[in-house]
Amino acid sequence: MASPFPAGNSGGEPSSGEESAGPEEEARALAEQFERAAERLPGLMQAASREQLLYLYARYKQVKFGNCNTPKPSFFDFEGKQKWEAWKALGDSSPHQAMQEYIATVKKLDPSWNPQTPEKSGKEGKTGFGGPVVSSLYQEETIREEDKNIFDYCRENNIDHVTKAIQSKKVDVNMKDEEGRALLHWACDRGHKELVSVLLQHAANVNSQDDEGQTALHYASACEFFDIVELLLKSGADPTLLDQEGCLPEEVTDCKAITSMLQQHTVGKT
Repeated sequence: MASPFPAGNSGGEPSSGEESAGPEEEARALAEQFERAAERLPGLMQAASREQLLYLYARYKQVKFGNCNTPKPSFFDFEGKQKWEAWKALGDSSPHQAMQEYIATVKKLDPSWNPQTPEKSGKEGKTGFGGPVVSSLYQEETIREEDKNIFDYCRENNIDHVTKAIQSKKVDVNMKDEEGRALLHWACDRGHKELVSVLLQHAANVNSQDDEGQTALHYASACEFFDIVELLLKSGADPTLLDQEGCLPEEVTDCKAITSMLQQHTVGKT
């Protein structure tokens, strides 16, 4: 992800004329300034753009966890995918570089901030997922139990509730939400293989399309859920429905293994 800020001095490197510290001392000083920058950021959230917050989020994760090592978020999780892609884009960037860029960016947001001065504790220092970087940003909506619908239970992988609702005829297994997504779309998007199997056993339409013409196979393929893709194909999913003017969507072709699997099943349908 391109930097929204020009490179700058983090404030942790000695200027000319100062006595240079040893490598260990410099590393310790940089780490301390990084933590202070992380504590300062929540107070700057309103002044920062989404691009800047993603930039900082990625570097915070790189420092704390190293290279991106988590699966790509689901098709529906647009904000989660943005965060994942920002982190993934850093590749093998060193934690040292990530800390310097993080500190320099916070300094750009607040030129009066001194990275060598500890941040005062208080509400602004409260952390969230991914550290202070995200604060209240990207919080998942919490739905009260009494307000949940069948799609919420499907998203949560509540197999028992979904199964009972279908068996009691209270819910049509092929019912759709406001955007044309069936229960099977949701189960595939979230990677719930057992639930996918249950829905198929109860005659879920494996080739049901949402309002954009996307099937459950599209969702499972885009999220790289190999076992679910295989299950859908064995259950009659039509891979040709993924074609857009004769080619697979970009989010599907990103994974060569998935593409190969789909193409093998396409041969018999063309």
